[in-house]
Amino acid sequence: MISLADIRAAAARIEGRVLRTPFLYSDSISRATGAKVWLKLENLQATGAYKERGAANRLALLTPEERSRGVVAMSAGNHAQAVARHAQLLGIQATIVMPRHTPVTKVTRTASWGANVVLHGEALADAAAHAHHLAEAKGMVFIHPFDDEGVMAGQGTMALEMLTDKPDLDALVIPVGGGGLISGSAVAAAALKPGIEVIGVEVAAYAAFAQILAGQPVSVGGPTIAEGIAVRDIGVKPLAVVRALVHDVIVVPERAVEEAIALLAEGAKTVAEGAGAAGVAALLAFPDRFQGKTIGIPVCGGNIDARILANVLLRNLLRDGRLLRLVLEIPDRPGVLADIAGRIGNSGGNIIEVSHQRLFASPSVQTAELEVMFEARDAAHGAEIVQMLQQTYTVRQM
Repeated sequence: MISLADIRAAAARIEGRVLRTPFLYSDSISRATGAKVWLKLENLQATGAYKERGAANRLALLTPEERSRGVVAMSAGNHAQAVARHAQLLGIQATIVMPRHTPVTKVTRTASWGANVVLHGEALADAAAHAHHLAEAKGMVFIHPFDDEGVMAGQGTMALEMLTDKPDLDALVIPVGGGGLISGSAVAAAALKPGIEVIGVEVAAYAAFAQILAGQPVSVGGPTIAEGIAVRDIGVKPLAVVRALVHDVIVVPERAVEEAIALLAEGAKTVAEGAGAAGVAALLAFPDRFQGKTIGIPVCGGNIDARILANVLLRNLLRDGRLLRLVLEIPDRPGVLADIAGRIGNSGGNIIEVSHQRLFASPSVQTAELEVMFEARDAAHGAEIVQMLQQTYTVRQM
């Protein structure tokens, strides 16, 4: 098991190469969750995620002979960018193997750091097997994203900074994929503040740690917005640390992750990818567990496709009742569309989209079907507008 000394040595080794990110109290997240929430903004790293810490430390430990052979890594994105960037800084040739369906943002950014990107396999495990094959065939050094003591020590520097800046934290709530971040953080936390809770967070589709700790067979898979922690095969070395030092690993539903992304964007004014928002998702999903406690949460990464972020924000507006989609059955005569638009506008609603269908959707040639999407201030305001329209028209909410 790594030690606090290893983590302190890693901190000295990567100083100046990795950003010492802000650790800030978030009033908006605290009010939304009932806890006293401090956010470690790892999304501000040069590659947009905490993975730089482990990669920078591991690559700095390479011998000159190992550097000359080049490195190979497998990753769904953030480890890829981190290895690519720090390999470039050290003049080391890097090859990165990524699953075929890795978000475009992460693929292009990895390539922009000068790495040779290879897309292979449907899942991270497939990419890992191919990366190992390349390492053996070409003599490159394999840089594991989490099952490596150098990487674990580097990731632990994040918790070192958190507890240096805020020693009175009651708990660290940390997203879990393969276990590199939580294992390094747990070692630092246990040494700096014995008794502090260290809680891992997994997404429902990929809850390998929770299953193993409960003595269950691992069964994972399926779509998730938290692809950065969508890991089937967890690290052997991180698992040993988790068993010894982590208090619990909790599992959050997909919806909570989407809500956390939206809350961070709207409330904390910070962009988080799915994996990066998982810690906040835990507070939203289990508020009673964290009520009144001082919690440190890393926003692990901010590498989310703009289209996915936009969809998440719109879905959250729909759930909150701030974006409404109505279908109205209306008489097919002049002036009705203007009447409806005027009623919504005069009530303070903002029309986003209108679709007017005469020929196919309406049950009668004397009527038409109007689909309207509009914004409201909040759910109560939206309900008022719907009730107002129902006084004159047949309205169906979608």
